Amino acid sequence: MANYAYVRVSTKEQNIDRQLAALEPYNIPKKNIFCDHQSGKDFDRPAYQKMLKRLKSGDLLILKSIDRLGRNYKDILIEWQRITKEIGADIRVLDMDLLDTREKNGSLTGTLIADMVLQIMAYFAQTERESIRQRQAEGIAAARAKGKHLGRMANPLPPDFDAICTQCHGEELSTREAAATLGMSHSTFYRHFIGWKQKNNVSDSRQFCTP
Repeated sequence: MANYAYVRVSTKEQNIDRQLAALEPYNIPKKNIFCDHQSGKDFDRPAYQKMLKRLKSGDLLILKSIDRLGRNYKDILIEWQRITKEIGADIRVLDMDLLDTREKNGSLTGTLIADMVLQIMAYFAQTERESIRQRQAEGIAAARAKGKHLGRMANPLPPDFDAICTQCHGEELSTREAAATLGMSHSTFYRHFIGWKQKNNVSDSRQFCTP
């Protein structure tokens, strides 16, 4: 049986000292402390994967806080089960005493309580995400009802846009020449040019202007 620790910060610029200081009382050998400077969006992290290969049944994994393990509670639940059930190691989260799977007084109380707490945390995290999405949707709907423009405002077309489109339609200019004349990208001009033709009900003697 051995003690391990996992430390994570999102970028190389962030400091791991606070997490390491919290681990000092547990006298964990340096070789058993694994650190990633990487986002917690998934578990494809080099140090974390190395640690999993070292963990064995009966070992203890110590974390400063649960968000060091990961960012998404649904994924944390899956990984938690992998460590505690498949590997058979224990987990202790220092910032939350209830997240400690070690047996209490020779019973399975530790594992049971830790699993329940994590499930509840996952539920509230998911509920909060859904509430945020709902509030965003309601805010967008309310803004639209008031006639507010959402998103980035479109740039106004150049004042000579209609005249250039007329020349392009009359084959006096290619679409690339027209775009260059207006200081627009070819794709932007071409999109607006198609809209101009539809708006003005202009019929083509050819399928498209020469690109």
